[in-house]
Amino acid sequence: MTLSPKVIFFFLLMGSIYTLSAMEIKNLSQAVDVAGKQRMFTQRMLKDYTMMGMGNHFGHPTADLNQTILAFTDHMQSLYDFTTDKTTKESIEVSQKLWEPVREMLKATPTQENARTLQVKLEALLKAADKTTKLFAKLTGKKSGEIINISGRQRMLSQRIAGLYMMKAWGIKDPEFKEKMNASMKLFKESLDRLIAYEKNTIETMKLLQTVQRNFMFFELMGDAHTFIPSLLFKKSMTILKDMNTATGLYAKIGAAEK
Repeated sequence: MTLSPKVIFFFLLMGSIYTLSAMEIKNLSQAVDVAGKQRMFTQRMLKDYTMMGMGNHFGHPTADLNQTILAFTDHMQSLYDFTTDKTTKESIEVSQKLWEPVREMLKATPTQENARTLQVKLEALLKAADKTTKLFAKLTGKKSGEIINISGRQRMLSQRIAGLYMMKAWGIKDPEFKEKMNASMKLFKESLDRLIAYEKNTIETMKLLQTVQRNFMFFELMGDAHTFIPSLLFKKSMTILKDMNTATGLYAKIGAAEK
């Protein structure tokens, strides 16, 4: 796949969210970060797929989807190669089985009917990735492992909220839309409050969390809106994602340095 200069710049702007080559996981704190990123990718792929279906090219959703597919596959293998824990390996194997049919669906031309099916399959993949992340967090044996897990989950929620809005903007009826949205918004806010209260926050992590807090207000305001602007939703979700990804990386470094 050849990327245009504009798309390459976009990926560089997103920092370490993507790993363009096979990664080497060096410690459990990093493994929690990487495993948590897999949760985010499931929701990001749905958001990209939906934007492609709407014919909206803001943020290069086609290139972003292709790169996310590559990253998800690579990260899953890297996590499997890293862990020696039998239960964790078995959990990753569940994700591997769920991933194959999802990857095939993502290659097809987006349709509303396929989007509904894809949402269900990605939901199952999200749950499997979440279980793996929690297993890695437990293996750290540190409080920081749970903080990395929570921070990483914020990345997923930023994409989940945007993806749900995109599905609605495309005209896809989801009887559980309001329930899913309310639960995602509530979890994001509660998790952000917990991260802000973390006693080992640095000046840098606090600044990132406060910026995220301000940007999250946009999503809260969207809850009362009847019209959605996909490009603006995409931009805000990516801003929050970038800041939470940086914060999660910082928490992983704090955790790796702990005795």
